[in-house]
Amino acid sequence: MASSRFRFVAAIAFGLSALAAGRGVVAQDVPAPMPPDTAPPGGLPGDPAVPLPNSPLPAVPPAPGEAPQEPEALLQLYRELSDPANQNWAITEADIQREWSKSGSPAMDLLLRRGREAIQMGDFDAAIEHLTALTDHAPDFPEGWNARATAFYMKGRLGLAVGDIQRTLALNPHHYGALAGLGLIFEQLDRPDMALKAYRASLALNPHQDPVAEAVKRLETSDAGTAL
Repeated sequence: MASSRFRFVAAIAFGLSALAAGRGVVAQDVPAPMPPDTAPPGGLPGDPAVPLPNSPLPAVPPAPGEAPQEPEALLQLYRELSDPANQNWAITEADIQREWSKSGSPAMDLLLRRGREAIQMGDFDAAIEHLTALTDHAPDFPEGWNARATAFYMKGRLGLAVGDIQRTLALNPHHYGALAGLGLIFEQLDRPDMALKAYRASLALNPHQDPVAEAVKRLETSDAGTAL
């Protein structure tokens, strides 16, 4: 289970970093997440004071007219990616990820790049430092929160990771990677119902994620077996 979880992390959390670095990431490139502490009932491992959320979606969805405005070109890419019959989905996905990595500031882009590189090197404290500077200076940049969520997860700080994922989704409801990461955390916390909701929401946005589809199939099979 551990090795498959590392591959899952590589697939859903490090794919974007690999794109930015211009190289592929394989399972052995991914440092093992630090084991989280045991949490009391209602709390999260690594962050016992943080309550377990009741939904994989943001607690307060943006009101009509307040949702983040996306360029029409990016919205078209989202539509193309959500099409299961799109044979060029990998190109579409790369185009989306490239756009997500643009903060509009060279200095903020540098912080994101340094944070991702630190994660790949296994220096999670340095990654959190870089990415905290990024979220402090660019709080409306979703990818800063998403990258720091990955660093917190790898550090075993699941509560902080969930908090950053929720910030990511509030700013970018199309972020299938953040939803998949949330599903991974819920599954680790033995909440298969919540994990399944998050995974399905991720697949609705991007049905071309084999690791997520496999996770859904595994959880559905397990749920069917439990029902019997």
